Amino acid sequence: MQPQPVSDKELTPEKNGYQPPQTEREPFLQSKRKRQKKHWLMVAVIATVLGSATLISIAMRKAAPKIDIPKLTVPVESKNLTVQIVASGMVRPVQTVNLSPKTQGRLAELYVEQGERVQKGQLIARMESSEIEAQLMQAQARLLSAKARLAKLQAGNRAEEIAQARARLSQAEARLAQLRAGSRVEEIAQAQARVEQARTNLADAESGTLLNEIAQAQAQVESAKALAELMSSRVRRYQELRQQGAIAEYTFEEYKKEERSALASLQEAQKRLARAKENQRVEIARRRAALEIEQQALLQLENGTRPEELRRSEAEVAEAQSNLKLLQNGTRPEDIAQATAEVAEAEAQVRYYEVLLEDTKIRAPFSGIITQRYATEGAFVTPATSASDASSATSTSIVALARDLEVLAKVPEADISQIKVSQEVEIIADAYPDKIFKGRVRLIAPEAIKERDVTLFQVRVEINTGKDELQSGMNVDLKFLGAQLNNALVVPPGVIVTDKCNRGQKGVLIYEENKIKFKPVTIGSIIDNQIQILEGLKPGDRVFAELPEGQNIEDILPKCK
Repeated sequence: MQPQPVSDKELTPEKNGYQPPQTEREPFLQSKRKRQKKHWLMVAVIATVLGSATLISIAMRKAAPKIDIPKLTVPVESKNLTVQIVASGMVRPVQTVNLSPKTQGRLAELYVEQGERVQKGQLIARMESSEIEAQLMQAQARLLSAKARLAKLQAGNRAEEIAQARARLSQAEARLAQLRAGSRVEEIAQAQARVEQARTNLADAESGTLLNEIAQAQAQVESAKALAELMSSRVRRYQELRQQGAIAEYTFEEYKKEERSALASLQEAQKRLARAKENQRVEIARRRAALEIEQQALLQLENGTRPEELRRSEAEVAEAQSNLKLLQNGTRPEDIAQATAEVAEAEAQVRYYEVLLEDTKIRAPFSGIITQRYATEGAFVTPATSASDASSATSTSIVALARDLEVLAKVPEADISQIKVSQEVEIIADAYPDKIFKGRVRLIAPEAIKERDVTLFQVRVEINTGKDELQSGMNVDLKFLGAQLNNALVVPPGVIVTDKCNRGQKGVLIYEENKIKFKPVTIGSIIDNQIQILEGLKPGDRVFAELPEGQNIEDILPKCK
């Protein structure tokens, strides 16, 4: 409102009840007018200043752009939420193994096909085992022999053995009596006849049937030696071909096996030849010794009984008496202990070949499904070096066996603290995007892994529903359902900004004091595509999701020092 001018009448002293003298009235009025004029001059100046400020404010408001707060901002909401950790994973078997033999050999029979379900202990395949079966039969025969000897010792000496010992004693006693009685003419004649017979036997040994046996053994050695040299020459030739890749490894092994068999036959023939020569030598020595004995006996008969012969005969009688007494007393404990040990050794040998024979049978270590088939009947297979991983299967394996299904997930380090064993999980497969399968956390790896400089933890998830639809190797997305959050403050992810000048401080943009400002906040989990705000905001606050036209985020964030 503009001030109104004051009339002179209003300034007269009569109006205020003051009646100055006539001589003083005019000076008084002039003084009043001057004071009144200064007062209104000051009022006018103040009014001018206020008017100018108002005009400047109006001009500034007209120059600043108008901000549509409801359109550009979103409210901070308070909700009851379930914590969810999102991760990716892959369906894989709980357990998988490549089955291969314990020793190399040829696959005789294969009893399963790919996709077939098998039970634990079921026979999957069988290797050739004829050689092991023969060795097992030999070991079983040795065991029976050892058991028979032990049974004989445990049963003691039979009556007929004692009778034989008694008969030998009687013969020794009769010989002693004869020596004491002296030689007769007919005894000398008999002794001469025995000498001639012994001489004939010696001549036969030196030039008769034993030489024929040696000749036959020598011929066998020559034949085996020729075969062995042939086999060795062929192995050397095929070894060069194998190195050049002209023949397969298993073919070369067959030639090596034939070479070893030929060398073994040569050794056996040489042993037979050596035994034949040794037998001839021993037999000649024995017959020569027999001839000398008979000659000595004849000489003794012709010369009569000498004292030393008499003493020898007496010693024979004493020995026969001792043997008879030993048989009558029974078997010694140490003999039984030795026979028992021999039985145990034979049983161990039988068990060893039984284990080898059982190892030729490949059985399922657990119930599952045959996922791959690598070999066919007649193929040469060897033990696999990495039989625990189906992806590393080689041609040496026979089949791959898998049991059950699970999901192997990889959870970032920042979220692993919210994952617990037995926690419920929702599984969504790329092949079934409209279905949600249920699962539960089975195990959390105690050690992290690195992938592209990201620290991850492997989590194994048990599949509770959808095992008939999910298949090994499928890619899936997982939601780990965690704790309930009551009255949690949440905002959309797009409203969070980062202050790079302040160690990556997270914050939001708010409208305060007629301008947009950066406000630091503490964020929590991402739940249902919303970010939890732990500190810095309250329900109802509005944060900018979009900046007004013409403004940039760099102009709002604090400047780097």
